[in-house]
Amino acid sequence: MRDAARTRDALPRRDLVAILIGMSGVTLLAWIYLVTSAARMTDMAMPAMPDMPDMVQLRVWSPADFLLMFAMWAVMMVGMMVPTAIPMTLLYAAVARKAGRQNTPLPPTAVFVMGYVSTWTLFSAAATVLQFGLERAALLSPMMVSNSPLLGAATLLAAGVYQWTPLKKLCLRHCRAPAHFFSEHWRDGTLGAFRMGVDHGAYCLGCCGFLMLLLFVGGVMNLLWVATIALFVLAEKVSPFGERAGQVAGAALTVLGLLALMRLLI
Repeated sequence: MRDAARTRDALPRRDLVAILIGMSGVTLLAWIYLVTSAARMTDMAMPAMPDMPDMVQLRVWSPADFLLMFAMWAVMMVGMMVPTAIPMTLLYAAVARKAGRQNTPLPPTAVFVMGYVSTWTLFSAAATVLQFGLERAALLSPMMVSNSPLLGAATLLAAGVYQWTPLKKLCLRHCRAPAHFFSEHWRDGTLGAFRMGVDHGAYCLGCCGFLMLLLFVGGVMNLLWVATIALFVLAEKVSPFGERAGQVAGAALTVLGLLALMRLLI
């Protein structure tokens, strides 16, 4: 991407390496947490009673369970989404460095990143509530996988169709063009830098929110499924063929959703 090439030229190697190491380190720590906590999350699921195998058992959520689930979702979103924000973050850092040389310093790059992460933290809170609601409605198993064929089919279909909507295209193009994003959304001051991070996160959420709901289809703590979605989201944002790949994936998800619905009707 041309924006990424310009950013590499504008940032000294030391700053470039520092930002990449910092954001990669945060991502790595998030994935270590997810891997080490996957077994603990699975243990929270109530096993089926041998004399009532078909009975749906509802797990009672304590306040600690809510906090643990929220932390799991928040860390998962950091692990999945922080790498996709690297191009935008590098460009902000380049602009901040140039402004510093001109004696018009800008807020630290960390402020922008914090704004971005805050958007996905709010999404994590909503996802936690949604997970609780699905469990209470007996639509989600204690293993955090949809046990409703209709819910699974509807989620696949909704995610697939959304990939072709104008809103998806608008959000993806903002995420894929850092220079264009900053030219339209630039704000001064610390609050402005934080707000730009929030705005970037909002566009990313508009781009990937439905894809994140697929976690309920493949399993919230199915780490292979989580990694697959994360890699696809990254490719969609940084690959030269990202927009086309998103449309192809949308078509595939739509077909899978329709096939799943047809199996329910036959």
